[in-house]
Amino acid sequence: MTADRRAVVLALAGAGLPGPARANRFEALFAPRARLWSRWAAHDPGATLQVDHAAWDGLLRRHRRAGADGIARFAYRALAADGRAVLDGYLAMAQAVPVSRLPRDGQFAYWVNLYNALTVRVVLDAWPVRSIRDIDLGGSLLIGGPWDAPLLRIEGEAVSLNAIEHRILRPIWRDPRIHYVVNCASLGCPDLPERALTPANAALLMAQGARGYVNHPRGVTPGRRGLAVSSLFAWFAADFGGWDGVVPHLLEHAAPPLAAAIRAVPFLDGFAYDWALNDAA
Repeated sequence: MTADRRAVVLALAGAGLPGPARANRFEALFAPRARLWSRWAAHDPGATLQVDHAAWDGLLRRHRRAGADGIARFAYRALAADGRAVLDGYLAMAQAVPVSRLPRDGQFAYWVNLYNALTVRVVLDAWPVRSIRDIDLGGSLLIGGPWDAPLLRIEGEAVSLNAIEHRILRPIWRDPRIHYVVNCASLGCPDLPERALTPANAALLMAQGARGYVNHPRGVTPGRRGLAVSSLFAWFAADFGGWDGVVPHLLEHAAPPLAAAIRAVPFLDGFAYDWALNDAA
């Protein structure tokens, strides 16, 4: 869907709905639901099989950049010049993994790393690009993008980015902190984790991601009438305990000064999201 058509759809969707909060609540109706793809429910609790994520970890170490504004970015241009073969090799290896024979914690790290690495490749394939939403490979009604395209084949199944996030990760693990470790290549998104996830560090990286995002202005900014928060909390409100669960979730991860500000105005007053590419250049 082109940017002009998306604008028309959003305008019609928001007709008669007062304020940005109402518009985002309507938009949330079109966000992907967590619907289990039962094909991927199988796992082996006693498995000793491990997946080597060292290649992806090395790419993160070399090309992830901490921005002065507190938002992590990725050096796509640098990777295109010297690391594309490593990325492609990692994705080829990942597609050969017998995922159903991994233990649950190994599967979680596998799917998160795969999502993030594949997103980087999608951007590189379309380079140069200003926003991932401009990469129209068959996206949702409202935001377009590459998320519904079957880009990989795993255990014989065609798998898309949306399938990984909304049909595997969210419905199997049911942890709202998943949103803080999957990255959609946008400035408004929670940061790309600084390391590849492993069974040993996944909980730490999710906790770090939650704290980093909630305590950054793009996560939540208190105002006189309430809280301006990321549209992420509107699109996936169900994952955070419903509309009434968003504020308690923010308090769970807020640093003391922010928590005090949230308690002073514990109301959702608006939503925003920056879809500009998280490009280090």
